[in-house]
Amino acid sequence: MSDTTPLSILDLATVGRGHTPAESFEASVALARLAESAGYSRVWYAEHHNMPAIASSAPAVLIAHVAAQTERIRLGAGGVMLPNHAPLTIAEQFGTLATLHPGRIDLGLGRAPGTDQNTLYALRRDPSVADRFPDDVLELQAYLGDETRVPGVNATPGRGTHVPLYILGSSLFGAQLAAILGLPYAFASHFAPAALQQAVALYRKEFRPSPQLNQPYVIAGANAIAADTDEEAQQQFRKAKRNRIRSLLRATELSDEQADALLASPQGRHVEQMVTYSAVGRPTDVRDYLQWFAKHADADELIVALHSPGPAARLRSAELLATEWFG
Repeated sequence: MSDTTPLSILDLATVGRGHTPAESFEASVALARLAESAGYSRVWYAEHHNMPAIASSAPAVLIAHVAAQTERIRLGAGGVMLPNHAPLTIAEQFGTLATLHPGRIDLGLGRAPGTDQNTLYALRRDPSVADRFPDDVLELQAYLGDETRVPGVNATPGRGTHVPLYILGSSLFGAQLAAILGLPYAFASHFAPAALQQAVALYRKEFRPSPQLNQPYVIAGANAIAADTDEEAQQQFRKAKRNRIRSLLRATELSDEQADALLASPQGRHVEQMVTYSAVGRPTDVRDYLQWFAKHADADELIVALHSPGPAARLRSAELLATEWFG
């Protein structure tokens, strides 16, 4: 794996303590503009619901906003949680985006609901629809292609746009599905690292070429914080872990001391496990770690979640990393 491995950004549209979603969206535009000028391949936004610290609950709307204020960089969902939606609706949304911004839109698809049971009820979704995920992917793909699988029903806009699909996952199920369908596979190792190598190996072994893709393509996720000094980066990492446990517990009111106590408890080990793959430090150290991680993950592309607290620090992190990665 060389220094020229494509590098992308997963923007969680983080809403910091004391800040608003509007400020988060402003920061997302600034990050995408920097990513475009610095050489990153794409920026993706993940669907989350009922999480006060994450504003990307409607990825298609956020993509439209950012796409209108950028020119070239690819933008997409990483991903849309398909069990929450009818495939036709997603085809229409992303068909619209692809029509407005041709050649720039990606559609990553996840099988998990991306939320808790109460919120799933509020979305009016039946948890059992996740069992239909493979069929729903095929139905969605057909709406975006030339031949619908539902007689007399077409996506307008959508039909003929051939928006590229990506299967997201953190288990062998997603790896096998991506391989069978001949689609790119994005592994969520930035928060669910356990099965990374096993899943990627299975995907590469079982991959079948398709009209979209003739050979396997793996995107692996990692956390990243680059700062001017190692001490500053580690301090930001501590803040990021505090914010992670606040987000998991939906307890934004936790003080730093309370968050640290929880992180030190047996329950807090889960957060440490989630951030197993984290590149934290000076830019050269982050670059070296990510180069190692690309080989470790057998990845064709890396996508980094930048966890520096605050928009200015995230922009600085993206800028420092780009200088080392792209030269």
